[in-house]
Amino acid sequence: MADGETVGAAAQEGGPAAPARFWAPGSHILWRYRENGGPHVHIARPVTVVRDDADLLAVWMAPGTECVKPVLADGTPVHLEPLATRYTRPRAVQRGHWFGTGVLKLARPGAPWSVWLFWDPGWQFKNWYVNLEEPLTRWEGGVDSVDHFLDITVQPDRSWQWRDEDEFAQAQRDGLVDARLAERVREAGRAAVAEINAWGPPFADGWEQWRPDPSWPVPPLPGDWDRMPAHVSS
Repeated sequence: MADGETVGAAAQEGGPAAPARFWAPGSHILWRYRENGGPHVHIARPVTVVRDDADLLAVWMAPGTECVKPVLADGTPVHLEPLATRYTRPRAVQRGHWFGTGVLKLARPGAPWSVWLFWDPGWQFKNWYVNLEEPLTRWEGGVDSVDHFLDITVQPDRSWQWRDEDEFAQAQRDGLVDARLAERVREAGRAAVAEINAWGPPFADGWEQWRPDPSWPVPPLPGDWDRMPAHVSS
């Protein structure tokens, strides 16, 4: 395994992050999601590591980042398809660029969710977004997960709201989420809500005041963004 110094050097040279237990700040990695019920990657986002240690992985997805996203087989954006057939129609993937402001993503090792921070133009903090998902698995080029449909938004005044409950219900009807998984997701959501109500990390840690290093380049989308990792770890 390479040490953090080796990883940092690779990032500065614009190359891929080397395999390491922890990535150095400034390293470029991929934050990916696999298809629900399948092994293939359908979301891939190049990000820059802000912090990586035993307690937290923090990454920055810059505005304009080239990403991979799922679309219907004819190229129609997924969100435009009626909910009743959204998860049953054939799909493909498509390259595109992240629009709007950037996103700071925070994930604790083993946690069944990640917390994303959004800003409006001018760095006006907008909200936190709790994305319920499989705990991240790490590999030499980044992290992988599976999205669990149900999410939570948290406003600056600490109020919160469930999001995408209709998609979560449809995914169950379509067999993408079975009863056992659905209960795990609900349990994770309740645990996340308890942390929101307690206003512990990461909500109380001041991340909304964080800003990216202006010298950081936007990481490129590698040609082998969908490669299967040789080794993974939690």
